[in-house]
Amino acid sequence: MSAVSPQAPRGTRDILAPESARLRALVESFAAAAELAGYGQVVSPMFEQIEVFQRVGEATDIVSKEMYQFRDPGDRHLALRPELTASLARAFVQHRPPLPWKAWYEGPQFRYEKPQAGRFRQFHQVGAELFGSDDPQADVEVIALAWRFCRRLGLGELRLVVNSLGDRSDRETYRAALSDYFQRRAGELSAPGRETLRRNPLRLLDSRRPEDRAVLAGAPVIDDYWCESATEHFGAVRSGLEALGIPFERDPRLVRGLDYYRRTAFELASDALDGAQDAVGGGGRYDGLVADLGGPETPGVGFALGSDRLLLACDAEGTFPAPAAAADVFVVDTTGGAAATLVAEELRGAGIRAGRAFDGRSMKAQMKAADRSGARWALLIGPDEQDAGEVSLREMRGHGAAASAESVQRRVRRAEVAAEITRLLVAAAAEGSAP
Repeated sequence: MSAVSPQAPRGTRDILAPESARLRALVESFAAAAELAGYGQVVSPMFEQIEVFQRVGEATDIVSKEMYQFRDPGDRHLALRPELTASLARAFVQHRPPLPWKAWYEGPQFRYEKPQAGRFRQFHQVGAELFGSDDPQADVEVIALAWRFCRRLGLGELRLVVNSLGDRSDRETYRAALSDYFQRRAGELSAPGRETLRRNPLRLLDSRRPEDRAVLAGAPVIDDYWCESATEHFGAVRSGLEALGIPFERDPRLVRGLDYYRRTAFELASDALDGAQDAVGGGGRYDGLVADLGGPETPGVGFALGSDRLLLACDAEGTFPAPAAAADVFVVDTTGGAAATLVAEELRGAGIRAGRAFDGRSMKAQMKAADRSGARWALLIGPDEQDAGEVSLREMRGHGAAASAESVQRRVRRAEVAAEITRLLVAAAAEGSAP
């Protein structure tokens, strides 16, 4: 048997602290924003019966080329979820919650794509779905939730692009017109473009290949195929966004990567990211999705945001959130006994993040570990402190007065350590929030 390669599978990665803390903070921030708007969390399986995804987009690359699929020991054909909207629609059909049903989610998705910056085969998303309303103001609400969350992260170089794909019949008529147009000019398309034309001509609209873009310049536009109700719906969505002061661009070529979208489609992009990978999320309306999965006719609208892409955009703009320190306080013990364990556990019991070293390391080595942890304070326990029932409290360099050449140090009674650190944390938080 060959040796196991100590590498994560291609296109995946281990997310270690402190980066994992940033991902968790992003999810917690999204949860707060979604629940403020009345959305409740749904946790769904990471794999589904493959028909859940085949029924809603068999002609798309996501379903036809990128799904991880397998048969379990019971010979059931399953797939790792490539996205979560279809899973939530399946959950709606199964559980029939009261309408309107407003749900948010987070977690990993899986697609067999070419790995590159910001694009992984296992990637993380946050998102929200609203089932049970065809009111254009529902579209406005979910777009506003996505927009305001991204702005809450501090993203300033953000663009919202909107379009309407019309009703089901509008989309099919438009698809036929596109197919006819591209068939007449198929010889001018790229080889991949001709394959896309064969499977799904709508997907040519977002091709980035120069040959395809040249042909696209004269292609029909969706506006000419909208019915009256679709026109009115999109007008109401745009008016709603304008009323909220949310800036947007109109792109008549914008389509989404799955076939279930109807009427509103939108995308959020960051100009701080590379042009080919600038999308941080998107969504739209999918009024036929629930019925496609065997449920009653139920309108729906929602979005998903790529957590990995959002963090890349935050890095590019220098915004939310800085990696948190591993500890508030680090216990340094040179007595060789259990004092560090006792003090650290006492602090943790009081809700204070406390670190410590092991293996009888020297004070110098322990202080280096304290510095690496990012702790604001060190608690020193030596023979003198232990005999006196005290600890020495030292503010680490780089924090407040400790930025001077010598760190500030004073004695504190053992029994008062937790209360004193709590007081200092409150004071530091107040100082950080002061104007």
